[in-house]
Amino acid sequence: MTEDSNSSSSTHPPLPPPTEEDRFERLRLLRSRRVGVATYWRLLAEHGSAAAALEALPGVAAAAGVENYSICPERVVQSEITAARRHGARLVCLGELGYPPLLAALPDPPPFLWVAGELDALMRPAVALVGARNASSLGTRMARALAKGLGAEGRVVVSGLARGVDAAAHEAALETGTVAVMAGGVDILYPSENIRLGEEIRARGGALVSEHAMGLHPQARHFPARNRIVSGISAAIVVVEAAAKSGSLITARCALDQGREVLAVPGHPLDARAAGCNMLIRDGARLVRHAEDVAEALGPLPPAEARQQSLPLEEPPAQGQSPAPETRRGAGERPAPGVQQAPPQIPAPPPKTRSLAETALLHRQILDRLGPAPLAEDQLIRDLAAPSDAVAPALTDLEIDGRIRRQPGGLLSLV
Repeated sequence: MTEDSNSSSSTHPPLPPPTEEDRFERLRLLRSRRVGVATYWRLLAEHGSAAAALEALPGVAAAAGVENYSICPERVVQSEITAARRHGARLVCLGELGYPPLLAALPDPPPFLWVAGELDALMRPAVALVGARNASSLGTRMARALAKGLGAEGRVVVSGLARGVDAAAHEAALETGTVAVMAGGVDILYPSENIRLGEEIRARGGALVSEHAMGLHPQARHFPARNRIVSGISAAIVVVEAAAKSGSLITARCALDQGREVLAVPGHPLDARAAGCNMLIRDGARLVRHAEDVAEALGPLPPAEARQQSLPLEEPPAQGQSPAPETRRGAGERPAPGVQQAPPQIPAPPPKTRSLAETALLHRQILDRLGPAPLAEDQLIRDLAAPSDAVAPALTDLEIDGRIRRQPGGLLSLV
């Protein structure tokens, strides 16, 4: 008896557990050792109920050569439910309102999902955006643009809350709706740098979703299972940047197995972060330039589902506020007679000397965001969110070292 996600699928019950006791027993069955999703459905189909399956489980394990087998203790499941109640998470069972409809249609869907946030986000049409954790500046900009465009059309953006492309997609879709699928419990926000982002997703109408128990810290073996839920929730998956061997390509393979549309953003042939996307396009994935390409691949949303979302516009100056002096008068123009000239500004103090560790980190961040495709220097500075007087000498250092190349028009690229 083993957990085998590749085993033949079983016919899962179309209805959720009818009572709280049955929900408890089913959760206890799923949390028992060596019981995965496929085994769970098979045991239910063979024994008719979770209680009967739990009673038979030690014998099934013994027949499979597993000695001294014990089922999940009641106190473990009760602790999980208590922790979820404390965190404000809800247990959504297959067949209940709030369970993603596309995920429910798979042969072996997760029997339960813990959800922290709004269930409505899981019921709307969704598209997954995934990509490299060490995304380039162009990659994160593309992820943001796609997420905003898909959100404006009325689609929820699904991703995995990882750094890089995932984080950029979630941030851009906060206003219109986004779902983060977790590789651990919904109360364990990983990586730590995305804790604030995870809290914002939940607070602003999105949802954090996991099939795992509360308090479970993500491990490497959990991510492929997480990826199948990312694609299972979504009608299509868009790969923005991905190396030839990456988790994003695992998600793409899950999507193909699930009959989902797979799309990819092309990249420079010399950029390793684009190798996976270019391979997908070569093998038949639809090429994506902007959100309209995704909409064209999926077709229009039904009128009842289409939700026009207005993107936030740049805020105008406050009423009565004067424009900056440079906009009122030419740069070299003298003030009008009788008008008192503004006092000269006191020059800013010289920048603080950066330590070797800080300089090395800034160099690493610059190299991570650049690729073979040229990028404007001012855009790089904005993406780094670092002062220009710190970035400029770092760029000079890297140029002297032969790591980056300056091109006409203020553009930068890797050598």
